[in-house]
Amino acid sequence: MKRRCGIPLSLASVTVALLLSAAPEARADRGRGEGAVRLLTTVPVPGNLVVFDISFVNPATQLYYLADRSNNAIDVVDARRNVFVKQINKGGFKGFTGNNDTSGPNGVVVSGNWLFVTDANSRVVTIDLRTDQVVSSVSTGGEPDLRTDEMAYDPQDGLILAVNNADSPPFATLIKVDKQSGQLTVRQRVTFTDATNGAEQPVWEPGTGRFYVSIPQVGAKVSDGAVARINPDGTLEKMLPVGFCQPAGLALGPRQDLLLGCSVIFDTANAAWSATDANSAAPAQVIMDAKTGAIDSRVSGVGGSDEVWFNPGDGRYYTASRNNPAGPVLGVIDAEDQRLVQVVPTFNTPATAPTPRGTAHSVTANPRNNHIFVALPANNVFPKCLTGCIAVYGTSADDD
Repeated sequence: MKRRCGIPLSLASVTVALLLSAAPEARADRGRGEGAVRLLTTVPVPGNLVVFDISFVNPATQLYYLADRSNNAIDVVDARRNVFVKQINKGGFKGFTGNNDTSGPNGVVVSGNWLFVTDANSRVVTIDLRTDQVVSSVSTGGEPDLRTDEMAYDPQDGLILAVNNADSPPFATLIKVDKQSGQLTVRQRVTFTDATNGAEQPVWEPGTGRFYVSIPQVGAKVSDGAVARINPDGTLEKMLPVGFCQPAGLALGPRQDLLLGCSVIFDTANAAWSATDANSAAPAQVIMDAKTGAIDSRVSGVGGSDEVWFNPGDGRYYTASRNNPAGPVLGVIDAEDQRLVQVVPTFNTPATAPTPRGTAHSVTANPRNNHIFVALPANNVFPKCLTGCIAVYGTSADDD
C-alpha cells in the first residue's frame, strides 16, 4: 500500500474524556484503563534503527521482540524493566533491500521456547529461544524474492498462518509446528483470489476456532475491504465485508470482537482522503463481531493504522496510526465503551529526509504492567532516540 508520512506537531497528548464504567464481567484482568497515556521512557536500539516491522510481547517472560530490518536482526527488550537485552540472529535475515516487499525480518510470534519469524524469499523460521539458533526453516512458495509477512499462531492445533502479502493474488499458508522440536511442515495454501491490494495482519480466535486475516481491498473499489475467516483445515469459509476502512491491523479484543486497523483515511463524502481534498478527513477504526461479521461500531477520531493491539491488562486497544491526518499517533481506544480515549503523537521520518525512511507502524503491549511499546525510527525529537528507539507509554499508575 502507499503510505504517507507526517511529522508530529508536538509531544503533548490530546485527551478525550473517559467517563463510562465497564460491566464487571467485561473488565480486563487488572481492571479498566484509567488516566492519560504518556511517554514513560525510551529504550535506545544499537545500530541505526530506521526500517522495521512487527513487534510482539511474550507475557510469560515479559520480553519484547521487534523485527528489525535495518540491523537485520530481532531486537529483544526487557518489557518489565524497559532495558535493551540483545539482538537475535543478526545478519541471518534478508535485511532491508530498499523495498519492503523483498525485505525481512517481518512478522514475529512467540510460543513457549519458540520464536517464529517471517522473512523474504517466502521464508518462515523457528528460533529456539534457549540457544537463539534457527532450528527449522520452510518456504511458503511465493514468487522469487517476495517476502512472507505477518502471521498468527493457533496453539490448540500447533498451526501457523503466514501471509504472503506482496504476491498477486496474495495468499496465506498453514504450517504445522512440532511443539517439541520446533520443526515446521508446510500444510496448505489459502489464496485470496478477490483481494486486490494485498493481505495483512492475521489473528487466531479460539472461541470460533478460526483464523481471521485483514484484506484491505476486495475488487475494484477502494472502499470495499474485508476480513477473511479461515478454518484450520485450510478452507476459506467467508469474506466478512467492511466498507470505508481498508483494514491492515487486526486485534482480538473482549467478547470475540475484532479491532480493524483502517489503513486508508476516507473523507466526509466517503472518498479516499488526501491533503488536497476539498472535504474534511473522517478517520475511523472499525470493531467487528468475529462470530457474525457484524460491525459493532466505527470509532471516530483516529485512522491510518498498521499494526493494532489489544491489551487485556487495561482493557484498551492501541493503534499504530502512522498515516493519521494530523500526523502519526498512538491511538488509545476503550474496548468496553468502543470509544477513542486519546491520541498520543509518535514519529515518522520526514518525507524530506534521505532514504530509507521509517514510520511508527508497530505497536504491542505488556499486559502485566500495561506498558505500551512503539518502535520509532532514528530521530532527535524523542529522548535517547538518535539511533532509533522503542518508545514506552503508559499512565502515571503504570510508571514503576
